[in-house]
Amino acid sequence: MDKIINKITMLNSIYKYSPVFLQNSYISAYGYYWKHRRYGGVFKEKLVEFKAHEQFSKEQWDKYQTHQLRKLLIHAFSTVPFYTKLYKKHGFSLSDFKKFNLSDLSKLPFLEKDDLRKYGTTSLLSSKREKGRFYSSSGSTGTPVKIYFSKKFHQTWSALYEARVRNWAGVNYKLPRAMIGGRRVLPSSIMKPPYYRYNLAEHQVYLSAYHIAENTTKDYVSGLASKNVKYLVGYALSIYLLAKHINKLKIDAPKLRAVLTSSEKLTPTMRNTITNAFKCKVYDAYSGVEACGLISENNAGELLFSPDSGIMELVDSNGNPINNGESGEVIATGLLNFNQPLIRYRIGDTITLSKSQKNSSQTNMPKITEIEGRTEDIIIGLNGQKMVRFHSIFNGIASVVMAQVIQNSLTEIQINMVVDDTFQPNIETIIEQRIQSQLGAVNILFNYVDTIEKTASGKYKSVISKISYEQ
Repeated sequence: MDKIINKITMLNSIYKYSPVFLQNSYISAYGYYWKHRRYGGVFKEKLVEFKAHEQFSKEQWDKYQTHQLRKLLIHAFSTVPFYTKLYKKHGFSLSDFKKFNLSDLSKLPFLEKDDLRKYGTTSLLSSKREKGRFYSSSGSTGTPVKIYFSKKFHQTWSALYEARVRNWAGVNYKLPRAMIGGRRVLPSSIMKPPYYRYNLAEHQVYLSAYHIAENTTKDYVSGLASKNVKYLVGYALSIYLLAKHINKLKIDAPKLRAVLTSSEKLTPTMRNTITNAFKCKVYDAYSGVEACGLISENNAGELLFSPDSGIMELVDSNGNPINNGESGEVIATGLLNFNQPLIRYRIGDTITLSKSQKNSSQTNMPKITEIEGRTEDIIIGLNGQKMVRFHSIFNGIASVVMAQVIQNSLTEIQINMVVDDTFQPNIETIIEQRIQSQLGAVNILFNYVDTIEKTASGKYKSVISKISYEQ
């Protein structure tokens, strides 16, 4: 663990003390690698396939999912130690999976998030996996999950995102774009422009998610205008906060073709505010680093689940399937990643299935009324910047099992943590430094607990603010 943390610290230090033009060069160099990894290889072939699937009838979707599920289960039982042991324990044999039907899926046990955290890099990997690398979730509630992406799977998932998110919104990966995400493109909490960096390889302006404030808004807009950005992608709440400042200050922002949001629940107020700021439609989507299911919005404003991304079960508190018009917990089975199969994975979100399953595009995909997802509070920095997520605070620190960030005041942050027996005292210093690099010289209180309390809806809230603010 110490080696990983030291390596991350070294790379961050090099970037931190480099001038802006060199930081742009570093980001562009990485952008060239990233571009070829996602859009090379099978990308174009898979893009054609996914577009063709959009014409499937319900019967064709059932046949497709049944075929893919059988392949996945046979592969998992034969090559993934975790599932071999689990399914044998529950009385399944290889012959069972050769004749498995979609209606049989509920007979299989759940894959819990703790299982993915514990075994995701070992026994949940296929012995016949392709060469790849791990990508981590935000880890905002503690130890991140690590998802294994081969190049082929990465290109396949990128093709699905292109077909069902970008193309449905009328844009594509070749157009100049901007993004507000978790990457720390500005290395510290110091409020010094520019608050964005530029990836020349992908014509991408990367806007900082950690410096959004009224007095920084003009610089954000300047970054969009100077690079001729056509669409904006990123965290729903961060984009909303930026749009709110644009509207309040009456800044003439560039007219975009589309805004693509994700990660947090998009409310009608947020959608209207963003539309007013950028004079375009907002398209919401839901997936996650686990990449075992995709919900995206078509031009008519309808949220549709892509059946070729995975199988989505929605269940009530007793594990029974819900009816149309009801809300249920998402149980996801990914159909694309055979290297690290996620079968009946409890991803932790709630979705409402539409009462009427007819949609304007005549595609036979499940229609969703609402993605509840996760709703987090806004944390305010000493300089007035507003942020909603704390990527990288717990990255590389496996001994933090779960955590919760609470803002008691502008100058005090409390961390509730569940840790295991490998936790070392020096970890406090690492977490403290990471938080202060985002918020400034705030006081950090560490509170060690046995568990993080759930909300009334049964979810863990990773970020809580106890101070008032204008949202």
